[in-house]
Amino acid sequence: MKKLRHSPSAACPCRIEEGGNTTYADCCSPFHTGLAQGPFATTPEALMRSRYSAYALGLLDYVLATWHPSTAPGDLDLPPIKWLGLIVLHAQATPDAGVVEFVARFKDNGKAGQLAETSRFVREAGRWYYVDGQVQDGQAGP
Repeated sequence: MKKLRHSPSAACPCRIEEGGNTTYADCCSPFHTGLAQGPFATTPEALMRSRYSAYALGLLDYVLATWHPSTAPGDLDLPPIKWLGLIVLHAQATPDAGVVEFVARFKDNGKAGQLAETSRFVREAGRWYYVDGQVQDGQAGP
């Protein structure tokens, strides 16, 4: 997957659906550029948003680095999907576990679709990781 250039002053991909008034520089960019030593996402919702933006921008190294090692694929190759927007429906967290329910809209070969998922997260050594997700019935996904 090709990495896309995204202006720091442009709307963050994870916020476009919400009106896009938060810039990439003020939202997900610090997490993407701080991959090795931080800053790291401070909540499951922040990690979900930063992972969505990473998918939208083709930053697969970030997606893999934020996937819990117990469930992460060894490699990741995605079809050329255009991600259009993210809506977070619900997010909750305890100190070391969290759940985020979201809907992500996309276009795949010109055909519109959406992915509705409830994702699970864990926090280890101060960092949040994506564990897995349950795709909602009746939803089309990549």
